[in-house]
Amino acid sequence: MYRDLREFVDALARAGELVRISAPVSAVLEVAAIADRVSKSPAPAAPSDAAKRNDPAHADRGGPALLFDNIEGAEFPLLINAFGSYRRMEMALGCERGGFDAIGARIGELVKPQPPRSLGEAIRKAAQVAPLLKIGPRRRRGAGPCQQVVRTGEHIDLTRLPLIRCWAHDGDFAALGYPPGVNEGVEGLGHPGMTPDEWDLWCRGRYITFAGIHTIHADDAGRARPSSHNIGMYRLQLLGKDRLAMHWHMHHDGARHWRSWKKRGKPMPVAIAFGGESVLPYAATAPLPPGISELLMAGFLNGRGIEMVRAKTVPLWVPANAEIVIEGFVRTDGGGPGWEPDAGEPLGPGAVFEGPFGDHTGFYSLPDRYPIVEVTALTHRANAVLPATVVGLPPQEDYYLGKATERLFLPLLKVLVPDIEDYDLPMFGAFHNAAFVRIEKAYPLQGRRVMHSVWGAGQMAWTKSIFVVADGVDVHDQRAVLEAAARHCRPLHDVEVVRGPLDILDHAAPWHGAGSKIGFDCTPRWADEQAGGELPAGPRPLPEAAAVEAYLERVSRLEGVLEAAVPRHAPGWLLIEADRGVNEPGREGMGRRVLERVLAVDPGFAPRLPFVVVVGRGVDIHSPVDGMFNWLANMDPGRDLIRHRDARGDCLAFDATPKTTGDAHGGEPVRGWPPVLAVDPATSERVLTRWEEYGLASENPR
Repeated sequence: MYRDLREFVDALARAGELVRISAPVSAVLEVAAIADRVSKSPAPAAPSDAAKRNDPAHADRGGPALLFDNIEGAEFPLLINAFGSYRRMEMALGCERGGFDAIGARIGELVKPQPPRSLGEAIRKAAQVAPLLKIGPRRRRGAGPCQQVVRTGEHIDLTRLPLIRCWAHDGDFAALGYPPGVNEGVEGLGHPGMTPDEWDLWCRGRYITFAGIHTIHADDAGRARPSSHNIGMYRLQLLGKDRLAMHWHMHHDGARHWRSWKKRGKPMPVAIAFGGESVLPYAATAPLPPGISELLMAGFLNGRGIEMVRAKTVPLWVPANAEIVIEGFVRTDGGGPGWEPDAGEPLGPGAVFEGPFGDHTGFYSLPDRYPIVEVTALTHRANAVLPATVVGLPPQEDYYLGKATERLFLPLLKVLVPDIEDYDLPMFGAFHNAAFVRIEKAYPLQGRRVMHSVWGAGQMAWTKSIFVVADGVDVHDQRAVLEAAARHCRPLHDVEVVRGPLDILDHAAPWHGAGSKIGFDCTPRWADEQAGGELPAGPRPLPEAAAVEAYLERVSRLEGVLEAAVPRHAPGWLLIEADRGVNEPGREGMGRRVLERVLAVDPGFAPRLPFVVVVGRGVDIHSPVDGMFNWLANMDPGRDLIRHRDARGDCLAFDATPKTTGDAHGGEPVRGWPPVLAVDPATSERVLTRWEEYGLASENPR
């Protein structure tokens, strides 16, 4: 662990994990395009054996961290991809030897439910618990390093920070078909030194993407040691020289705090802290239960409490060792999300139409109404560095933060669901869309019980698909899990579709944050599991390669089909690329029609392939990530699933093509559909041309 960001940067440089870029680079699209390419390249050094074991397919990815010394128009250097590999995350959390599992084991010992059985065990337990007495925040008097420079009033200018625009349509809701003048008349937007066209060119769509957002519940107002102190990691859009838009999900603690201040009719104090102890970024993302401060998790990981000082203009404590802190108040007089410009309701005071934003889902999250932050102070170190991250198609830095959560929280998940032996959040699921769970099967239909238990376990509630496998299947091997589904999961009997809450970023959900989830019981069938159908004689046989090739040839000739494959990484799964892209209302219903044509073709073998997925134009159905990623991202099981049975057997078919409103089915609507993220051609060409100038010749730009 490292005391502050500069110590961490120095350690990365010594370890060969950092590339320093002195060439002038734009924060508008160029930085993100560089970092996106680097993040998908090989990492400079291998991680722990635990990382290799838990993620064998991707443990070697991540490229180096990048420190940009010369961001055009900015006062500070920019650090990006610092946490974007297993090794760098292990360095940040101080677990290079045993990996994330080593920290998980410590947590597991602390949460063991059984009491000590002897005096010796009691003493050992006390020794384990004793360090917890030192993990609370260490509040100190006076100013901290983060307050070496204090700017207030007219001296605040957020446009001088190297905030990045990652993707071409970030902040450009008109590009996605929304009225361009929605935010006209909102006070504080733009910059007095820029024309509207200059603002649009240089500042539109720039975001804070990697800062800890510090808030407290209104009930803690005035308390010296607020127990509700929360750190979240939310995005904030640059609106003006002292204005930001705060975007959070309705279930986040920050949003819950905001509602408490709104109830009192008072603006909510907020502090936005960049950097600090190397454990802080992870702690801000940790899925802790409501009411448990991330400061305690950070202190636990750090081995001692995080040093805090009083903010200058808001009644909050802030990390003393941060690089930069933005202080201000979040307006609470405006309405919440779920607002549409053409619905007749005015935008209202204290709010702005925020977005769109290229998100970790791999798509733009659509714009909506979110509250304005009025900035009252900007404090920073004399030679501060601003950390940022690209949010987009995995792997990015958030992938490794998420994999840390997967390992650290396994012991806690086992306490909630004791049946679980291990689990994996595969890359194609972008964390909220898929979980592979392994159990030691002990009774009939246990797999279904585990699905529902997981859906009731904290933030796992948002998981869109769950695959439950039995002992002997490695949950960290995507091919093994998908093959277990093909062999053991009866499509019409061992699949559970339920309604429930979904991540609000799920654009395929029929309603905002609500739709259907799906669970696959991939465990071998036992006696007394006849419920819903006859028991099979054994695992489902998969057809020979020659028979599959002949079948694919027939499917590929069907109208609307561009390509068909049973990928090596997904035995028993038929993936089809259909001739449909985003925002093509003239092709409404194509995905369903393609599936109906495919199901009408005699495969020439029995039983037929159990799972069929049709995706849109341009999806690489041979990729271990791309095809399955688009399956879950562009499909709602309640609307887009076809159940089929004929003489050749049964199967489930999924329409995962892009959709428009005319693709509503079974009373379940289709909402706005965003495009997938991609670097725009001009930026891509600029980056490729300048690659050696950046000092990245050893990194593959392609």
